[in-house]
Amino acid sequence: MSTQTQTQTANLPPDMFAAYSGLQGIYDEMTLNAGGLRPHWKKFAESIGPMDTQELASRWEQGRRMIREHGVTYNVYGDPRGMDRPWELDMIPVIIPPQEWSAMDAGLAQRARLFNEILIDLYGPQRLLKEGILPAELVYANPNFLRPCHGIEVPKNTFLHLHATDLSRSPDGQWWVVSDRTQAPSGAGYALENRIVMSRILPDEFRDCHVQRLAGFFRIHRDALRQLAPHNQENPSVVVLTPGPYNETYFEHDYLARYLGFGLIEGGDLTVRDARVYVKTLEGLRPVDVILRRVDDSFCDPLELRGDSFLGVAGLIEAVRAGNVAIANALGSGLIESPAFMAFLPGLCRRVLGEELKLPSLATWWCGQERELNYVVQNIERIVVKPAFGSQARGPYFGAKMSVKEREKLIQQIKERPYLYVGQEYATLATTPVYFQEKLQPRPMVLRSYTASSSNGDYTVMPGGLSRISVSVDNPVVSMQSGGGSKDTWVLTDGPVAKVSLLTPTGQMISSGANSAELPSRVADNLYWLGRYVERLESILRQLRCLVNRLGDESGVEISPELANLVSAFVNMGMFPEKFRGTFTAKELEHQILLLIYKEDHFNSARQTMNRVRNLASIVRDRFSSDTWSILNKLNLDSRARPRRIPLTDSLVLLNSLIVDLSAFSGMEMENMTRGLGWRFLDLGRRLERATQIVNLFRGGLDSRVKTNLLLEPLLEISDSLMTFRRRYFSGLQLPSVLELLVLDPGNPRSLNFQVKSLQKHTGRLPNEGNSASYQAGLKCVASLARCLEQLHHFSELSDQIETLKSQAHIDAGLEDLQLELGVLSNHLTHHYFSHTVASLS
Repeated sequence: MSTQTQTQTANLPPDMFAAYSGLQGIYDEMTLNAGGLRPHWKKFAESIGPMDTQELASRWEQGRRMIREHGVTYNVYGDPRGMDRPWELDMIPVIIPPQEWSAMDAGLAQRARLFNEILIDLYGPQRLLKEGILPAELVYANPNFLRPCHGIEVPKNTFLHLHATDLSRSPDGQWWVVSDRTQAPSGAGYALENRIVMSRILPDEFRDCHVQRLAGFFRIHRDALRQLAPHNQENPSVVVLTPGPYNETYFEHDYLARYLGFGLIEGGDLTVRDARVYVKTLEGLRPVDVILRRVDDSFCDPLELRGDSFLGVAGLIEAVRAGNVAIANALGSGLIESPAFMAFLPGLCRRVLGEELKLPSLATWWCGQERELNYVVQNIERIVVKPAFGSQARGPYFGAKMSVKEREKLIQQIKERPYLYVGQEYATLATTPVYFQEKLQPRPMVLRSYTASSSNGDYTVMPGGLSRISVSVDNPVVSMQSGGGSKDTWVLTDGPVAKVSLLTPTGQMISSGANSAELPSRVADNLYWLGRYVERLESILRQLRCLVNRLGDESGVEISPELANLVSAFVNMGMFPEKFRGTFTAKELEHQILLLIYKEDHFNSARQTMNRVRNLASIVRDRFSSDTWSILNKLNLDSRARPRRIPLTDSLVLLNSLIVDLSAFSGMEMENMTRGLGWRFLDLGRRLERATQIVNLFRGGLDSRVKTNLLLEPLLEISDSLMTFRRRYFSGLQLPSVLELLVLDPGNPRSLNFQVKSLQKHTGRLPNEGNSASYQAGLKCVASLARCLEQLHHFSELSDQIETLKSQAHIDAGLEDLQLELGVLSNHLTHHYFSHTVASLS
């Protein structure tokens, strides 16, 4: 599917619906077997039909641009695009009529209630095992059965707070359950993003088709989570626990946290004290009442579960056992995710709920039973063999696609450990139209629906879900990891659609929430270093642009004295190797500049620094508005890998573009970020790095091997202060006036004095519990910076002597003192605020 959305062009045929046909003998979502559109598709087709090809192509390009700007990704380990793999969305929705959805809604809600009751029993009295309704091996051999969680009472007797069900159709159109997700279901956030994109690019079609909204589902889910809180029920602290930015669905974790109004945290942000969970913030420990987890069961507590896990928090189960924190889904919910349970669901539904199962599952045979084992072995060429307990066995195995020898080997494996395998009916997936290669083509489809618990103990079904499609019509595997794509799912209604919002009704008082202003120390750390690397990247880009401008002006092969001196200064700064101290050619210099722009593994190259900015920004993306993230995403897109050969003049265009992107980010930071601790640490990093870069630039030029007077104009250009200098000073370029503007001027945002004053202001407003000695040490660091700066004022009065080598050596010594103090301040911030250690509670 990775190329499907990329091939959407303006050559869209006006009769694309009439030209489309499904596959023989396979149910198609849009067309009837006898030909023609299904009745509930006609409204959509009529609405799309009148559009000309240019308008439709323009709308779809708008949708693709929204996905790029929002940074919607699905990360796949080992994918060449890494963390930049864009989310694939097809422009044709899946449409479900209201009568059909009504039956599906009832079946999905029943399934969630059934699964919840089974979990209550298996982690409680275990009557189902004692009465022989479920085989004991199905539970005790399952690694997802968490023995430390047995006997723990969960709030409101609810294990499943979010349940996902994968569905497909049989050839006659009957919906069948393919699999269930009960541990930490993913995809709901992507379904919401798909809906937002589609409703914006096809607003009239969305409205005219009377599509049910999704906001009501998320509001019920959010309210139910808040009411789980064992403490502080009026204003509970709810967080989303994520494995981190390298997880394949991290975008969704961040997206849902912001949409629901919860904090996004990692396991390292949490600690347990006296059987209570706390988040480690700069202001101290803050209690957590509810955790919406996106971390698998076994990784949540290294003390009682997987000891090698760094994703959870030690002591979490003890806090759950004490009733001090609620977790959704409850720990141990992954037990019922095994496909082996599907073989027992009809009987379980009659026994547990006293009802017939409304939504059937694919025929499933657990090989832990002798009769079922024999059936699987005898019919292996007609079924799919899957692992019963996730990673405990490999698979799936499609018997029809295996050789005789491969089937014999698989049978031997099954017989050795039969309880690890299930056989499942081979399902020929229904198809749905996608636009590919300038026409509609059928693709196999699976619908993932979502069911959430409500505050009254019932279950609510999302009207729609995440429809996924395979990469090709011949590929029966529907998986985002294998290159598949997605679709929005439209559930129609007969009448007008009620407008539902997650916003609080007018007139109702709301509290900002204790966690709204809190900043975990890990987040402060990442924001601080994001500020540093953003500023470092801008400095590198400006330095390289200064070089490219001058190298492009060279008329011959000889290097001008000004350019040679500039390169020599960069050698002093460690930007260029020592061989550029002496004689070098323009070609050698050009090669080195290109390395510094594009080479990813080159020390302090623009590309390497850009990667660090991108990684840090992805970690703290929940701290930025959509507009700010769009700018960061554009910065990343503009820095894409270059072709094998590129002219240096084209690189100048790239450098200018990236500098503009960084300027836009700086503007958003200053104008759009709330002046909380997050902004303060971001700006602290920027100011400290800018001060460091100013000192490095001056020290690189104040060297006996460099003619300082030839570096003054490049120094002003790199510092973006050349026009200011020309307006202020009527004399030629002289070191005293440049020193005054770039070092001593308190009103120049690019001066060293401006940075020091900003650092003084920030450090004076950082959290300080009990007027600690460590906090006072930070103030002393900044005071030392101010004293070092005062010493440099003396040289501004010696205009007739300042350009002597002796005076320049004194200036360099003063700058060196400043450089050392800047390092001391950075170390202090790291140790005092970012060490992630926490004092004991008073």
